[in-house]
Amino acid sequence: LLFCLSAYLCFLMAALGVTAGAHRLWSHRSYKAKLPLRIFLAVANSMAFQNDIYEWSRDHRVHHKYSETDADPHNARRGFFFSHIGWLFVRKHRDVIEKGRKLDFTDLLDDPVVRFQRKYYKSSVVLMCFVIPTFVPWYLWGESLWNSYFLASILRYTISLNVSWLVNSVAHMYGNRPYDKYINPTQNTFVTLGAIGEGFHNYHHTFPFDYSASELGLKFNPTTWFIDFMFWLGLVTDRKQAPKEMIQARKERTGDGSA
Repeated sequence: LLFCLSAYLCFLMAALGVTAGAHRLWSHRSYKAKLPLRIFLAVANSMAFQNDIYEWSRDHRVHHKYSETDADPHNARRGFFFSHIGWLFVRKHRDVIEKGRKLDFTDLLDDPVVRFQRKYYKSSVVLMCFVIPTFVPWYLWGESLWNSYFLASILRYTISLNVSWLVNSVAHMYGNRPYDKYINPTQNTFVTLGAIGEGFHNYHHTFPFDYSASELGLKFNPTTWFIDFMFWLGLVTDRKQAPKEMIQARKERTGDGSA
């Protein structure tokens, strides 16, 4: 039980490093985080091992700016396999590089936490993604190194990668579009459950500045709960939200009528 719990906690920590960190904080600047929280999110991001914060945020901004075009790093119109994992196996389309160079990423490197993580990224990944998940269960309660490495480290990492990639593939293909029926991103409950709140993707691409990446209310969004808890602790400020009037007007103007 302790072993399963530790593996799941590593999964959640790594996920928050991407969802609350690289995605909502650094890519979209949808809220501000004080130094202790930024350090935690950078450490958690290294546990996720999905490229450093700068590279992840850079590619994600290009994805939003040029979604579903050749300049989109994981263009869903090239098929499920490409948008899910295939884009990592091939050279980036020249449009991704050329148009990406026109965007401004100086704010990312202005953050000393981002610079530090980028400088020591490889060693931080080895420590956070593989060493700690393997050795903590072995040292604290005598789990075998074999189980710790292949389950808490390798299996957990594999699952977390595929869950994140579902946002690029499934959530750009299958689901409803209550906010904008003219774009590919959808609302997908399955992705929301796996990616701790990132499956409200039609909303997110319609209102990318919203820190919740979804309409607030009784919805399953653990990343939003985490940010709200950090706000309560005083570590988060300036949470950006789309006004209810704006959301409703957009639903009526461009939504598919499903919500």
